[in-house]
Amino acid sequence: MGKTRTPYPAEFRAQMVELVKAGRTPQELAREFEPTAQTITNWVAQADRDAGVRHDGLTTAERQELTRLRRENRQLKMERDILSHAAAWFARETGTVPPKGTDS
Repeated sequence: MGKTRTPYPAEFRAQMVELVKAGRTPQELAREFEPTAQTITNWVAQADRDAGVRHDGLTTAERQELTRLRRENRQLKMERDILSHAAAWFARETGTVPPKGTDS
């Protein structure tokens, strides 16, 4: 498993993007600061997507919405499974199992 580190602050990422847009190369910035050149390049690409310049991926807002929807979907599936198991348990306890093909 690789090392994990805390994400760089948004202000720092924005400064790196601005420096690249001002003419500095990601390789040059990588030598001067900690992030790799690829990381800086990724930040620039994401900033361009967010600004509408690029259309080859999800914007930050779309990515956040996708994450939220996946989390909500996972929660709903878990709740559905719990209710299904509870209904089966109550049916066994009461001895009443609805006939197949009914909605109850």
